[in-house]
Amino acid sequence: MADPALLHEGWRGELRLGFRRRGARTVLSERRHRGPLLVQRPFYPEADGTCHAYLLHPPGGVVGGDRLFLGATLRPESRAVITTPGANKLYRSEGHGAVVDQRLVVGRDAALEWLPQETIAFAGSRARLRTRVDLVEGGRFLGWEVLCLGRPAVGEGFGHGGCRQELEIWREGRPLLLERASLTGGSGLLQGPWGLHGQPVTATFAAVPGGPEAVALARGVLGAPSQAFTVTLLDDVLVARYRGPDAGEARQGFQALWAALRPGLLGRPPVAPRIWRT
Repeated sequence: MADPALLHEGWRGELRLGFRRRGARTVLSERRHRGPLLVQRPFYPEADGTCHAYLLHPPGGVVGGDRLFLGATLRPESRAVITTPGANKLYRSEGHGAVVDQRLVVGRDAALEWLPQETIAFAGSRARLRTRVDLVEGGRFLGWEVLCLGRPAVGEGFGHGGCRQELEIWREGRPLLLERASLTGGSGLLQGPWGLHGQPVTATFAAVPGGPEAVALARGVLGAPSQAFTVTLLDDVLVARYRGPDAGEARQGFQALWAALRPGLLGRPPVAPRIWRT
């Protein structure tokens, strides 16, 4: 439920996607949108018919008062990769907050790879970001969330503003992973330098199901535990985290981890979305 204090007149965008197995491939069987949230035509770069979908937000960023909702449902035995062509930007607000709400449902024996580019929170932005993944028994998930506070590449910090971030993974109504962060520029951990422990970029990678062998593989790929990356196992959820100065470093590490884990978790070799090479 969105915080009413965050809401004000702004863009209202809604995109609902449905994926279904049809013969040897997964098709985008449902596509409904309202406002500035779209999806490109599906791509099929893999021999097994996995559907690659690219989310588009033509305005290029989120401003105070915007409210965006994405719903994606994978029917049984379907397989989809969802990514974005560029970073999501949260622009400075004059006081009104924005809400980005994403609900991902993965059916029986289906597999979702949720691989968006990073979210950049500009100084003065105010937003609530929520991603919830609901797995049916047998559903598999590989995905990440990357948040950059300010624009460290140009020397801009996050001295004022606020960002509330939530990541949840559930299976059959039982919580597997619940992560929440409430970050306020200019106070607490965000006082000069801004960020967690002075670092502007935080990121979480999750793989379900995971196990001890996957953890060992992940630590080999990331060199974890390290100053930047850590890897843990929560029941059968592999969780890797990044805290550091560079969203590109987080993304490159997570892409390498995704490529290493995909064969064991999903039974197929890594095929990177074409949009990553443009």
